[in-house]
Amino acid sequence: QVQLAESGGGLVQPGGSLRLSCVASGSFFRINAMGWYRQVPGKERELVARISSGVMPNYTDPVKGRFTISRDNAKNTVYLQMTSLKPEDTAVYYCYALLKFLPWSSDTREYWGQGTQVIVSS
Repeated sequence: QVQLAESGGGLVQPGGSLRLSCVASGSFFRINAMGWYRQVPGKERELVARISSGVMPNYTDPVKGRFTISRDNAKNTVYLQMTSLKPEDTAVYYCYALLKFLPWSSDTREYWGQGTQVIVSS
């Protein structure tokens, strides 16, 4: 059974920093991609940042230059370093993983974490 466990959310003042972490556990062949999405009440979940093997990370425009996504493949972990946080970054942040289970198959499955709340407020 695959699980994504997020940590690192919380309350921070505008201009502050937070680092989110997400660990993928369970039985799978390879992680093809990991990323972070966020959602605020009444709006659709949106991509924040995504990192795939052999590809440059991509970011949504509002976070470019402020957020950095990285992966530790040995630990099956993805991080999101968030700096210069703004009140509009307040949201529930969800970890995402695209997993491959069979080496001979191109099939992949998406998994989501339960979410971690980030509140940017003075």
